[in-house]
Amino acid sequence: MFKTTAIICFFCCAAAQAEVEPLPTPPRKSLVQQLFGKPAWIRSGVSSSWTFIRKTPHEWPRTTGGFATRYASSFGRHLVKGTVQYGIAAVRKEDLAYYRSEDTGFGRRLRHALLSTVVARKRTTGRPTMAVSRVTGVFTGGFVSRLWHPARLHTISSGLSTSGVSFGIDAGTNVVREFWPRRRRPAASAEGNE
Repeated sequence: MFKTTAIICFFCCAAAQAEVEPLPTPPRKSLVQQLFGKPAWIRSGVSSSWTFIRKTPHEWPRTTGGFATRYASSFGRHLVKGTVQYGIAAVRKEDLAYYRSEDTGFGRRLRHALLSTVVARKRTTGRPTMAVSRVTGVFTGGFVSRLWHPARLHTISSGLSTSGVSFGIDAGTNVVREFWPRRRRPAASAEGNE
């Protein structure tokens, strides 16, 4: 529990010092797109596969029904987290889109990706701000998901553990987004411009 709290405090302190320059805004996704888009289904599948392999929680069997229960649990946590994030982001005018770093160098880009887990841009000014919506969504999803888990997991430490794992997955996703090769658009042919 101490490690999770220390990591969260580190990211919050680092977020206060982050310097992010405004970049063009990508198109915003609707709540329905965020909650039910293809990435949500894939993430839930990966998460439920991982817990199926590890047989966690052990009260859910390693059967088709057990996998379905794990999938429903993962997707339910995603729905709670996403709904809270979207609602708070709308009120606070936080832009939750991921912006790739314009810096060069592995260290700076890695720092940017990790900080983007707890830092968002204000839609009104483009300035960095603490991503209250992300933090609140992660903790709400982690704790609410305990309600449908077995009784032994209805604890604060279990909720904090789930939230810590969710922060880690979000940070890892940002690192992949940062370092994944950019798609290049095909250049218009010289013949077509003549």
